[in-house]
Amino acid sequence: MAQTQENAALQAMKEWLAHPQELGKAPARIECTGTFELHGLRYYLFRYKKTLLGSWLLGVCGGYEGDELEHCGHVWSEMEPYDESTAVEKATAMVEMIRAYWMQQAEKADSQGEDSERTGAFAGFVLLSDPSWDKAAFIRDLQEKWGLTVQEDEDEETGDDTLVFEEGKMIAAVSLMAAPIPNGEAELNAENNFLWPEAVEITKTHQAHLMVVVLGQEEDLLERGKLYVKLLASCCRQKNALGVYTSGVVFEPRFYEGFADMMQEGELPIFNWIWFGLYRSEKGICGYTYGMDVFGFDEMEVLDADADPSEVRDFLASMVEYVLSGGVTLHDGETIGFSAEDKHAITRSPGVALPVMTLKISYSAL
Repeated sequence: MAQTQENAALQAMKEWLAHPQELGKAPARIECTGTFELHGLRYYLFRYKKTLLGSWLLGVCGGYEGDELEHCGHVWSEMEPYDESTAVEKATAMVEMIRAYWMQQAEKADSQGEDSERTGAFAGFVLLSDPSWDKAAFIRDLQEKWGLTVQEDEDEETGDDTLVFEEGKMIAAVSLMAAPIPNGEAELNAENNFLWPEAVEITKTHQAHLMVVVLGQEEDLLERGKLYVKLLASCCRQKNALGVYTSGVVFEPRFYEGFADMMQEGELPIFNWIWFGLYRSEKGICGYTYGMDVFGFDEMEVLDADADPSEVRDFLASMVEYVLSGGVTLHDGETIGFSAEDKHAITRSPGVALPVMTLKISYSAL
């Protein structure tokens, strides 16, 4: 008998749950409860039990195109109670979080094109020393620090590991993942933080993480970015928070939260959004940005500057502030400056520190 798509999804869900980092065994009971469509793909809803006497839990598997039997990798469960009235809504939120994660991690195969797959991909992680989360404290911190009021679903049970809420035209999601970030990815990126000597060693100790995602309309990128920083900064207040993994680096929590306070003064949180990498060449100090592509702009580089590292970082930061605050697109062959005597040449070419096309800004004025 030919295998059906539903049976293929059922088998994929069982295999995912049996993974050592999930249930570690096949569920005692599992059944498909329905389907829904999202982004032109079909998804299957499941309810399952860890043990025969346990409660029903929610899972999702997809997406499937047409009658294909291979899913696109969106298999997940937060192991939260199954509620028929909210199953589609919660499964949709899980799928959107997975999609945002892979959008952030995707390599830019078409990096020389004008568009970036990472544009609008506001997804990051707060590393935790143990798999727990004080959601009530997080909601209070959002209210007290940022004036954000979270309206939860009345049917959602206290202690739920996932929080999804709307803020204007945006959707925010925070979810506890009871396992380290796989494949040593966080540890590898922690090596990029030259400002935090203990970054790698502390990152190695994390046992779980909070995944933070903000979704919304493309024209609201700055507002989405601000909400994203507020969520991550509030997560930093969790007692078991070890680090913030975003923008290709792992930040120290107090550093990240401190720079988020720039928004209290009406400034853009550029040091939360953008990582300013620095290194020394044979001819001087070099610097680069990482994170501009999320806003739809090219990354910037300064090469071989006869200056102190802090001066190069501040120079790049001023350029980032100018571009993001004004929505300015810089082009190859142009100049940029803040006075008639302060003009800097712009060249667009393959990156030196990054595997993408970047804007080289001359440090010395013309």
